[in-house]
Amino acid sequence: MGEYEHLLVKRDGDTVTITMNRAARRNSLSAEHLGELLAAFREAGESDATGIVLAGAGPVFSAGHDFGDVAARDLMGVRELLTLCTNVMQTMESVPQVVIARVHGLATAAGCQLVASCDLAVAAESAGFALPGGKGGWFCHTPAVPVARAIGRKRLMELALTGDVIDAATALDWGLVNRVVPDDELDTAVADLLARATRGSRASKAMGKQTLYAQLDRPEADAYAIAVEVMASASQLPGAREGMAAFLEKRKPAWTD
Repeated sequence: MGEYEHLLVKRDGDTVTITMNRAARRNSLSAEHLGELLAAFREAGESDATGIVLAGAGPVFSAGHDFGDVAARDLMGVRELLTLCTNVMQTMESVPQVVIARVHGLATAAGCQLVASCDLAVAAESAGFALPGGKGGWFCHTPAVPVARAIGRKRLMELALTGDVIDAATALDWGLVNRVVPDDELDTAVADLLARATRGSRASKAMGKQTLYAQLDRPEADAYAIAVEVMASASQLPGAREGMAAFLEKRKPAWTD
């Protein structure tokens, strides 16, 4: 794994953990930090790892955009910053690995966007989530994009318009996270969910993840057109052939990919 100023990146077995390491700045997302996140996810995505954990060092997960960086930019500069941030979010969705957020403390604005953009998320009971622009001067337009797709319209409107923090239990009820556990069980719960989400054929799962994102926001007929063609093609993959053969032969499958 590469060397980074604002991140800690380590690999343990089949899992790459990317930890945001700007605790003094509440893991706020400056251009430099976002650039490193993009590079780290691309590097992990090109590896043979099966899972990626996104975590934050210090008391919070991420406080969102670094206002010091934003305030120093003109219109074109802010547009470039937001485009970079969008690239990070879309890369998390496009890499073949399962990406899971390990959330403790606050995840606000673009920090909440990071959580919503991960495939899965596990939160500690101490976690909180907010789109605080609604009670300030700079509305959370881009963070709301993946959050809307996770929690639905009315809940999004409450989160975005009030700017209030919701607790982990509410985030679970709303569909923003998959699990909420006591703080001292967070790492165990992340590892358990990731282990279950990464079993099976790696190639099959990679194609599956990418197809899910491709069809999610399309009309049903278009979604089926995509899914039918990809599923037909995927039936010829070694993993699919092995899985069906193992079922028919009543034995455990041996995954080669």
